[in-house]
Amino acid sequence: MLEVYRQYWRINLLTTLEYRTNFLLWFGFTIVYHATAIVALWVMLTTFPSMNGWDFRNMAFLYGLWMTGHALNATFFSTIGEIPQWIRDGEFDRLLVRPLDELFQVISTPGAIFPDELILAIAFLVVAIAANHLVVTAGFVALVALVVTGGALIDLSIALLISTVAFWFVQVDALRWIVLQLEQEFTRYPLSIYGKGVRLLLAFVIPFGFMNYFPASYFLHKTDNGLGLPLAVGMLTPAIGVVFLIVAYLCWRLGLQRYQGVGH
Repeated sequence: MLEVYRQYWRINLLTTLEYRTNFLLWFGFTIVYHATAIVALWVMLTTFPSMNGWDFRNMAFLYGLWMTGHALNATFFSTIGEIPQWIRDGEFDRLLVRPLDELFQVISTPGAIFPDELILAIAFLVVAIAANHLVVTAGFVALVALVVTGGALIDLSIALLISTVAFWFVQVDALRWIVLQLEQEFTRYPLSIYGKGVRLLLAFVIPFGFMNYFPASYFLHKTDNGLGLPLAVGMLTPAIGVVFLIVAYLCWRLGLQRYQGVGH
């Protein structure tokens, strides 16, 4: 499996280098997309200097944590989102007759993946950390790395759960779009500005808040996280990521047992 994964990344990089114009255009789009979100935050906080105690530097750190976790997932597990399309087209059946784990085959399907967004995200997070004058020690770096990894696992788990639903309903584009909008829109701002229903949803049902808000509250020493929870819950992100991944994988195995093809 390690050799297959090594070959997978080799093909990804070779494909990217072969189509350099496409890579440059996509990299440019990635920069523009995230720059637009950051500029929008800056414009908003120029008019309103603080959002429930969070200034622009704090919000940049909040966005940097989410961006890095999201980019880590997108770099290594982006093909999880292709599962519903493969099920609809009947392509998923090929994975069932091969002598490797089906989920591993999904993850190691070659494409044109390059860690450009991840590199950009790490650079932005470093700048945000410096802007907030956080004390950088070996322990701090280790904690941030664990939080980012846990955030990536949360992102992966939710993507896997959505894709697993396709075993029953085949077409899940609407569900995927709704969850994606929740993630992209609500993680840009402090969870404490929303109503209690949204706070509970993003903390305990779809735990996007643990990708960035609760850890950022811990690192920035924000006393009110909107739910009256101790700041230390921000360090639960890795554990929550692991738990949600286990749940998602169990659902995946259940879906595989139920899957009978789509009639192609």
